[in-house]
Amino acid sequence: MLDSSQLRKTLLAERNRLTSEEIADKSMAIQQKLLAMKEILDCNSIFVYVSFRSEVATLHLIDTLIDMGKMVVVPITRVQAKRMDAIHITSRSTDLQPGYCNIPEPKEELCRTNEVPADQIETILLPGSVFDERGGRFGYGGGYYDRFLTKVPTAARIGLAFDLQIVPKAPLQPHDELLDLVVTESRVIRGIR
Repeated sequence: MLDSSQLRKTLLAERNRLTSEEIADKSMAIQQKLLAMKEILDCNSIFVYVSFRSEVATLHLIDTLIDMGKMVVVPITRVQAKRMDAIHITSRSTDLQPGYCNIPEPKEELCRTNEVPADQIETILLPGSVFDERGGRFGYGGGYYDRFLTKVPTAARIGLAFDLQIVPKAPLQPHDELLDLVVTESRVIRGIR
């Protein structure tokens, strides 16, 4: 069995081989499943990662959730403090700019006025490199999401992944947080959290 860093590297390399059309098609299938779920329909505040490179695309999803009247909250990475803050946005096109690792993040002036306390977030949509059949998740090695999740123990945790990122059982560490659901283009996995 591969260790966590080899597994992460292998699956990310596989994900990076997807064409932009495959990413778009698979992401749209995931979005359609997601938008029919009670964890999305019944909540008011949703924390959504802003997709980057070969991740499940969320840019159209962010626009759709804003159009649905949801309070959409996105992360800003505070590298020095090794944490993420949650910032409310109302327009992806005007509220985001390139940030940490060139990932779109909220503009600094928004971060001063629109920070949302973690306990006000009802649902969290997470990216990752590896997911498993238990709702296990590996991020990218920085631990930002694992630390953030400890602040929002009651929020529904939903990982967005392509089928190729799912393994039967990932070698999780004690600090790795389990998810409630993992949504792929072909199925919804219920976690054991």
